[in-house]
Amino acid sequence: MLRALLLVLMGSPVMAGDLAFVTSQNGNAVTVVDLGRGEILAQADIPGAPAPVAYDPATGRAYVIAADTGRLHVLDEAARPLNHVDLGAGAFGLAVGDGAVFVTHWYDARLTRLDASLQPVWAVPTGAAPAGVAVSADGLLVATADRDADAVSIFDAASGARLHRVATAGAHPFGITFHGGRLFTADVQGDLVSVIDPVAGRLVGQVPTGSHPYAVGFAAGRGFVTDQYDGTVTVFDAATLAVLATVPIGDYPEGIAPLPDGSGVAVANWDSDSLVVLDALTLEVTHRIAMPPGPRAFGSFTGRQGPR
Repeated sequence: MLRALLLVLMGSPVMAGDLAFVTSQNGNAVTVVDLGRGEILAQADIPGAPAPVAYDPATGRAYVIAADTGRLHVLDEAARPLNHVDLGAGAFGLAVGDGAVFVTHWYDARLTRLDASLQPVWAVPTGAAPAGVAVSADGLLVATADRDADAVSIFDAASGARLHRVATAGAHPFGITFHGGRLFTADVQGDLVSVIDPVAGRLVGQVPTGSHPYAVGFAAGRGFVTDQYDGTVTVFDAATLAVLATVPIGDYPEGIAPLPDGSGVAVANWDSDSLVVLDALTLEVTHRIAMPPGPRAFGSFTGRQGPR
């Protein structure tokens, strides 16, 4: 059953703004948040423990996987269901780009590219237990964080041809992000961020973090890493990789994504049941928004909505 605000239910147009689609695994919900105002706009019931998410502002669609069932749900910007497809148990990481949807399959160790109608285009093997997936800004590359292989696989996004497999600096890479021509992974059991040149296919640096880093986001020339066990965000210089600060953020932070204007990041705190907006320069919390239980928001869950 869809839950939404009265404004949405009445069919009024949603104003353009900066949106976040936050999955709450324990609450079986997806919440649409106006990041500028720190307000909830709509909410949808998604059974089966939704966790991974990817928002595509270009099409006005959000993609969500229910972790327990492997069902991929497609929602509009008012959290109304548009489509779904059953991908099977173990479908996990999500990314959008190059006019496609990319999905990692944890148990089968593979990456699948789906077209706009959710039909498979290709499927290729990855390392063991692929978690996060990311697409480069130019849409040419797609990469997976292969957790149990302690490695990253880098593919041609169009053909699925594997270009490189690169060992990470730390154990168990989970979240993965392209930024500034480089690739960054949060190595959960290494307390590190690995920095990789995706074209050359080699490790070029690392960043120390707090305990059990989960994902990495970028804003205002800085990298931000969610440290699950410490309840903090590690902040580092995106160019030099020097650590700048450690900021308390909430209990068990997981998903992180930049604000569309680059002024800050949004962080989902699993045990605090909250979404926090953090200013990238002052490192002050500008909004703290209550979420249904267990928000994870694993993926690229923010974006600027355009007029439709």
